[in-house]
Amino acid sequence: MSTGAWRVPDVRAAEKTLMDTLPAGTLMQRAAAGLARRCAQLLTDRFGAVYARRVLLLVGAGDNGGDALYAGARLAARGVAVRALLLDPDRAHAGGLAALRAAGGSTVAAAPGVVDLILDGVVGIGGKGGLRPTAASVVSAAASSTASDGGRPILVAVDVPSGVDPDTGEVPGEAVTADVTVTFGCLKPGLLVGAGATRAGLVDLVDIGLSPAVPPVLRVADREDIRGWWPVAGRESDKYTRGVVGVATGSSTYSGAAVLSVAGASAGPAGMVRYAGSAADYVRQRYPSVIVTESVERAGRVQAWVCGSGLGTDERAAGELRTVLAAPVPVCLDADALSLLADGRMQDLLRERSAPTVVTPHDREFTRLAGFPPGGDRVASALGLANQLNVTVLLKGDRTVVASPDREVWVNPTGTAALASGGTGDVLSGLLAALLAGGLSGVRAAVAAAYAHGMAGRAAAEGGPVTSTDVAAALRSSVAAVLA
Repeated sequence: MSTGAWRVPDVRAAEKTLMDTLPAGTLMQRAAAGLARRCAQLLTDRFGAVYARRVLLLVGAGDNGGDALYAGARLAARGVAVRALLLDPDRAHAGGLAALRAAGGSTVAAAPGVVDLILDGVVGIGGKGGLRPTAASVVSAAASSTASDGGRPILVAVDVPSGVDPDTGEVPGEAVTADVTVTFGCLKPGLLVGAGATRAGLVDLVDIGLSPAVPPVLRVADREDIRGWWPVAGRESDKYTRGVVGVATGSSTYSGAAVLSVAGASAGPAGMVRYAGSAADYVRQRYPSVIVTESVERAGRVQAWVCGSGLGTDERAAGELRTVLAAPVPVCLDADALSLLADGRMQDLLRERSAPTVVTPHDREFTRLAGFPPGGDRVASALGLANQLNVTVLLKGDRTVVASPDREVWVNPTGTAALASGGTGDVLSGLLAALLAGGLSGVRAAVAAAYAHGMAGRAAAEGGPVTSTDVAAALRSSVAAVLA
């Protein structure tokens, strides 16, 4: 089931509650044990053994450095050559340093030339801003070391990569780029969204017994969630009860947008697809099962609409959008529809709607809608726009964020840079609308569509450079794999 992420104040509160019931130092020892175990596994996977490997600890002041030192002590006890580079020797964790030395580890004044694994214990979840110049220089020098097999060292971040804001994922300055981040107790939003997700690498959660008393600020869907939500036809279903999705996209100039959004809609759970627009001939040739008409007004009854991709921004397009917004059914808006929504009068129509509405902007479209770019805190930005327009916002990116006006927020774990290709969003919006037509809420439709779309992007990338037609072609089998 879904995994949650909590902000630092909530993590600290949960830690205090738990520490009040445990002997002093227990949580740090639990964290260090999990950290050492993961490092040992990484060393074994790459080098075939833990013994005689070379590990460098980058140790800052405070408990984050203490976690690194105690983990280093455990590794030293297994025959690893562990060296600690103390950025602030006078403030290094005394107990952790003593444990390291007792286990045979030592300190160094500079990064050795040969290092197999680096532990980033410079700054923990209490840090703010980018790395200070001295710390940035030390990290850079260490990362430039060579591993004993001739490759680069494995870089493991302790709890959060130093320089990454744990609450937002912002990277305001120099920061560590980790191969693996071993985080403790619960996930932090900054490991899952924005630039922080890129810096974190593979995130490994170590259970130390924390139970935050408040709901998570961010959730991550998994395959079990998507399978549980996805509408499935029953024995008594027919093409109408499964949902009819209306597609108001494309034009004679941008016929591909129509074909791609219909492809996305056809891969969803809806029983029928109706296309309304001036690219009708192109859609009919490619998808003979789709009912085509020239305008939204003539399309007939639908359970949800997708509108915008390739529609244009002229008065005809604006009229089609107004008709879609006036319909008492869920709506997904993308591309040109979002450009038209930059008009305040259109936004008024949006706010007046009672049926679910989902908008799917990339960063530039977000800027046109909100009047400012999303910035480093993508969760706050998506929530702000959702509240401003009374819609569910799917903010596209490598880690797509879905936010609703009632402050429900999800991040998609299946994103891939391969989807940064023209037309892939058309496929996504078509699938999303089909899920709306199938009866899902705006949030669940957006999360499920992003998840399946991300899987299709990954599958398409296995064959080389990705185009939108590749993603459309991979979508059906990807949906089937998710639901299997």
